[in-house]
Amino acid sequence: MKISVIGTGYVGLVSGACLAEMGNHVLCLDVDPRKIEILRAGSIPIYEPGLEAMVQRNVAAGRLSFTTDVQKSVEYGLIQFIAVGTPPDEDGSADLSHVVAAARTIGQYMNGRKVVVDKSTVPVGTAEKVSTAIAEELGRRGVEIPYCVVSNPEFLKEGAAVEDFMRPDRIVVGADDAFGIETMRALYAPFQRNHDKLILMDVKSAELTKYAANAMLATRISFMNELALLAERLGADIERVRQGIGSDPRIGYQFLYPGCGYGGSCFPKDVQALQRTATENGLDLRILEAVETVNERQKAVLLDKIEAHFGEDLEGKCFALWGLAFKPNTDDMREAPARVLIEGLLQRGATLRAYDPVAMEEARHIFGQRAGLSFVESAEEAVEGADALVVVTEWQVFRSPDFEHMARSLRAQVIFDGRNLYEPHLVRAAGLTYHGIGRL
Repeated sequence: MKISVIGTGYVGLVSGACLAEMGNHVLCLDVDPRKIEILRAGSIPIYEPGLEAMVQRNVAAGRLSFTTDVQKSVEYGLIQFIAVGTPPDEDGSADLSHVVAAARTIGQYMNGRKVVVDKSTVPVGTAEKVSTAIAEELGRRGVEIPYCVVSNPEFLKEGAAVEDFMRPDRIVVGADDAFGIETMRALYAPFQRNHDKLILMDVKSAELTKYAANAMLATRISFMNELALLAERLGADIERVRQGIGSDPRIGYQFLYPGCGYGGSCFPKDVQALQRTATENGLDLRILEAVETVNERQKAVLLDKIEAHFGEDLEGKCFALWGLAFKPNTDDMREAPARVLIEGLLQRGATLRAYDPVAMEEARHIFGQRAGLSFVESAEEAVEGADALVVVTEWQVFRSPDFEHMARSLRAQVIFDGRNLYEPHLVRAAGLTYHGIGRL
């Protein structure tokens, strides 16, 4: 198939590369010439394991290409994926200006039948707005060209997006047009040779499914974070509790790990957008209000533990930070707990030495030249001579440190484990003081 993808951000680039990997011919459009230059040069503007090699492979094979030419993009593909950003407005609702603008360009330049696919995360009712925008542009041109609008939300985890796309656990398609449905079935057939994973539904249900999934996952995280705080008060161990409830098949183990809060481009934005959608329809989603409140509080939990140990005045104290990205295997620092922690420690007079395997450049871009904050080249360098270590992101490389060496390197011999990576008794056996999240 010939496919056009509007937007070369996280979702658009992963989708385009993976569709090309299956033999389709994909043209990716972006209005940012810098991004297109980077992609044409064989690099990618984001970090995602396996993606750069896939892009290079399919560009070399002639199946994947990039352009800033809007008309060329619209005319190219039967399928038009809209994968542009939907950042939150000031009121928490999703900003659909880029989505509607993309729809208008399709209406302005389409020269034959099109299946327009909303791949961006969008609130219920967006497909109608996309369809209206296309119809208005066709009306201005005085032409009648058949098209349909399909909702096909993405379920990609940053750090595992290529695997998620290539081996999906479900493919949600919202459509009411027979041609659109058959086109999407044909497109995704190679991704489900083992068994049918395509879940067909109406458009509005598909749009809501994406928000509902992210809201549920965020709810599980905040629920466990609240239980961890209670466990600390009661003298219980949240890890034992996690194992006890996770063994129930109705609950399961996934997303039951307490920590220092969730971040990223999806959960915070989507929880707020779903709340806003409910408010606009006369309903208060009180559970989601609590989920967001709990998460904001949880981002300060490490700072609270540090203050409880060292006091509010941290002048003269140096902290090693392991992890800056909101999760491992990405350089994404949007809404990252590390940002809250860094600001809080600097305001209290501390100095910081931070290390992350891939997010250093992004952190430098965000913080610039900040007094008291330095970025070092290794986890070991961050620890050497610091008073305490603060683990913020659960990178694999942080999971098995030399605690005895760490005890000799840290002046105050303290670890604040914001992701419960370590068994407390092993850390304490090396002579270190351990503070986890709800651990004994």
